[in-house]
Amino acid sequence: MGNIFGKEKPLKEQLRENKRMITRAIRELDRETRSLQKEEQRLTIEIKKMARDNQMKAVKIMAKDLVRTRQYITKFIEMRSQLQGCALKLQTVTSHQAMAEAMSSTAKAMSKMNKAVNIPSISKMMAEFERENMKSEMMQEMMADAIDDVMDDNDEEEEDRIVGQVLDEIGIDMNETIPNAPAMGLGAAAQNTVSSDGDKVAVGVENGGGGSTGGGDDPALSDLEARLNNLKR
Repeated sequence: MGNIFGKEKPLKEQLRENKRMITRAIRELDRETRSLQKEEQRLTIEIKKMARDNQMKAVKIMAKDLVRTRQYITKFIEMRSQLQGCALKLQTVTSHQAMAEAMSSTAKAMSKMNKAVNIPSISKMMAEFERENMKSEMMQEMMADAIDDVMDDNDEEEEDRIVGQVLDEIGIDMNETIPNAPAMGLGAAAQNTVSSDGDKVAVGVENGGGGSTGGGDDPALSDLEARLNNLKR
């Protein structure tokens, strides 16, 4: 449909006007249907009244009107159903139009986004990121190794310093030889069996020491061992 200037209205506006017209027609049919139903009730009451009064001619005439009224009620119901179907079709067309517009807008937006995205620039950026990330990981590993080396050296120097301090306190020089502790003598008798001419002869050999030799403990060595044990803890 066109307006007074001869220009066509948009499809959405046309669909809205058609839907409004169909809704108005459905309301008119509902109004007429209710009116005919009231007339049907009135005719039914009149027919019963005329039948009680034994006015058969009037009953036949009013019966024809009642039949005609019921036929029109049925036709109005059918027309309303058809108009309701047309309204549903218009609603379906409106939904399709809205979906088409939404898809068109989405396609335009996606096209703009695809044009805005620069694939070579993104690839270059990702390559640069990967390169810098590798450099960062290498620097972290080098720093960790350097810190471990420094910490290990400091620990060894600290341990050597503490050991030297302890030895200085007890008057022992690292370059000097620490005297050996006295060895414990072991005394035992060994039995050897010598076979001569088929006879066995037991020979006893005694140790000249005649027993174990005990040595006294050195207080300086005991103190040194105690201090070293405390450092290990």
